[in-house]
Amino acid sequence: MQKFITMREITQAVDAIQARIDIKPEVGMILGTGLGGLAESVKDAVIIPNREIPQWPLSTVQGHSGRLVIGNLEGVNVLVLQGRAHYYEGYSMGQITLPVRVMQRLGCNKLVVTNAAGAINPDFEPGDLMLINDHINMIGMGGANPLRGPNLEEYGVRFPDMSQPYDWILLEKARGSCRDADMPYQEGVYVSLAGPSFESPAELRFLQTIGADAVGMSTVPEVIIARHGGMRVLGVSGISNKANLDGSTITTHEEVLEAGRILVPKLTTLIRGFLKKLNE
Repeated sequence: MQKFITMREITQAVDAIQARIDIKPEVGMILGTGLGGLAESVKDAVIIPNREIPQWPLSTVQGHSGRLVIGNLEGVNVLVLQGRAHYYEGYSMGQITLPVRVMQRLGCNKLVVTNAAGAINPDFEPGDLMLINDHINMIGMGGANPLRGPNLEEYGVRFPDMSQPYDWILLEKARGSCRDADMPYQEGVYVSLAGPSFESPAELRFLQTIGADAVGMSTVPEVIIARHGGMRVLGVSGISNKANLDGSTITTHEEVLEAGRILVPKLTTLIRGFLKKLNE
């Protein structure tokens, strides 16, 4: 049965967090599989285990620490999700996007969302960073849109526009961060699937045909909720593996985690530079 999130449940989570912090976060961050190490850079951090927050979805996946880290990074007050819950874990779309609703209520007007993704574009290699400039919502096209159900008018309209899911100005600041660090990067379209099985070669060839550059099992539902509530979004994929377009290789979660260890320093450099540019 679909679990729709109510204002009462959002308020319970917000109240539990507000009782433990004395800052107003400006930027929310969601760190994907194996990429949670960036949260260790937050200064004056208040750390709240997810299990201590009412209604919060708990991740069961290795590589997701399950903590909320709130503090300052490069002069910006941030609220960092060190790991996320996924649709494939059995949660509803409303449950996995509850953290974004909470961010909005706490005052965040920007969202930085990251993920580990498989490269569909043949020019991409494991260890690359891909700035997301658009997405394909394969989960939502199948009916599992996070806005399904009663519309929360307090946040946004019934039919929100998605012509610019990833903010062009924030994207340019991220490009500038990479250029300043002399760090190569890719750009492309991210496609979100339900998971948890990795894709078959035929599925990957189909995704390539419709214009996807990288594939994963998260992010898009969170971005839709963010945009519904008026947040500006920057999305970054850490390329963890080459897509198995011909069936000649096997993809494993361990491979994704190992790539995350390589990607964390790059992601840290990108986001630190990005936050500095927000203050310019």
